[in-house]
Amino acid sequence: MTVTWTDTLDNVDWSELSELYRKAPLGDKSPERLKTVFTNSMFRRFGYEDGVLVAAGRALADGMDCSYICDVAILPSHQGRGLGDALISHLVERSRGHAKIILYSVPGKEAFYARYGFRRMTTAMAVFQDQDKAAAQGYLAQD
Repeated sequence: MTVTWTDTLDNVDWSELSELYRKAPLGDKSPERLKTVFTNSMFRRFGYEDGVLVAAGRALADGMDCSYICDVAILPSHQGRGLGDALISHLVERSRGHAKIILYSVPGKEAFYARYGFRRMTTAMAVFQDQDKAAAQGYLAQD
């Protein structure tokens, strides 16, 4: 497997990216929404195999204080092949120099990210558009 990596938005097929998130499975994210969030992110990375998008991720960063790594997705058929490692390593390296790098994970994947030095925060809090759904999916602690 030869994966070609790029940080550019020039040739992104936003519908293909939307489909990657659906298959990953990281939810239904519209092409328009993905175009907005990736365009507004300081760092991003896309992996292609034979012209097919197989991996993507981004870091929303301010250049000094905080870099937030999110939306890391690998096509299920390509998971377990080191693409997640390559993607996270790249985004962490690009984020170096920020006072903190924060990562938002799918429940159950915390051990994977711990390999890169990520640790649970004791003060992180969130407001979700659908709080009940987020709680049911394990993203919110039960009070």
